[in-house]
Amino acid sequence: MDCPRCNSSTHKKNGIVDGRQRYKCHDCGYNYSVELKSTASPTSVKRQALQLYLEGLGFRSIGRFLGVSHVSVQKWIKKFGRELEDLKSENEISIVEMDEMHTYIGNKKNIAGYGLLLIELGKNSSTALLAAEEQKLDN
Repeated sequence: MDCPRCNSSTHKKNGIVDGRQRYKCHDCGYNYSVELKSTASPTSVKRQALQLYLEGLGFRSIGRFLGVSHVSVQKWIKKFGRELEDLKSENEISIVEMDEMHTYIGNKKNIAGYGLLLIELGKNSSTALLAAEEQKLDN
């Protein structure tokens, strides 16, 4: 960190201003402070944390893998969840698709369970628009 005025590397500490260390140049007497680098994680790291969480990893293991605090990972996941809830409340459900689902053990003779898979499609989703176009073609 050289003096911005004379580029000298000889300086001494000269107090703290707005939480940043201030320096005074020995050669020209100029007072200056150095900008600190941001410690915020990039969006790509946060997105990767979400992907790892959805794959089933815990907060601590994600934190170790990405080199960040597990508390940060937990806050990112909660924030993604809040944003998702906001999106869900904005969209109105217009089409619900129902499909059968069977679980087989070994072969088709041993049915372990059954149920219905419900998929909600938002009003403006591309799948909902495709389904609307198919209905028009059938008529």
